[in-house]
Amino acid sequence: MNQDPHDSDDEPPRRLNSLEERNAVVESALDRAIKRGDFDDLPGLGKPLTGLHRADDPDWWIKQKLDAEGISGVAPAAFQLRKENAEMEATLDAFVREDDVRDYLAGFNGRVRAAVMDLREGPPIFTPPRNVEHEVAAWRERRARSVPSSGERSEDGQTSPAEPARTEGAGRTAAEDTAPPRRWWQRRRR
Repeated sequence: MNQDPHDSDDEPPRRLNSLEERNAVVESALDRAIKRGDFDDLPGLGKPLTGLHRADDPDWWIKQKLDAEGISGVAPAAFQLRKENAEMEATLDAFVREDDVRDYLAGFNGRVRAAVMDLREGPPIFTPPRNVEHEVAAWRERRARSVPSSGERSEDGQTSPAEPARTEGAGRTAAEDTAPPRRWWQRRRR
């Protein structure tokens, strides 16, 4: 068997002093890997690599990978909190119980305080904590406007009941059964 002298594990690695020596070692390692077939049947074989010539954004490759994998929420706390703060009304309006609104706001305020106290590098936090009582009152007002009162007719001509219908045996309303999934930072009270 013909063995390459660079493949032996007996000799200690030699120090590479010049760029030419380093390039030669890399080239020989690539040649050996090609001969072994290490690069055969790789995904994307024969397809061009996209985004190689984007000089304006040095992080194009990681952004492309995040998009391809469907990964989101990987941002500094300042950006995540700013986005969450901007979408707060819509998020709160998805809840059907006041306790859930209060729990979410407590979690949000806790995340804001933790981000402010975090001394690691990153952009400064300008998102203020929310006033829970004020937000709950605003949530009640929006909810009262969106839910038709007792005796009003909806678009299909049906009268709406004064209270939401209860599901059988569960003690929960039908609206609670269709509520969005709970977030990991929220505690469940029952």
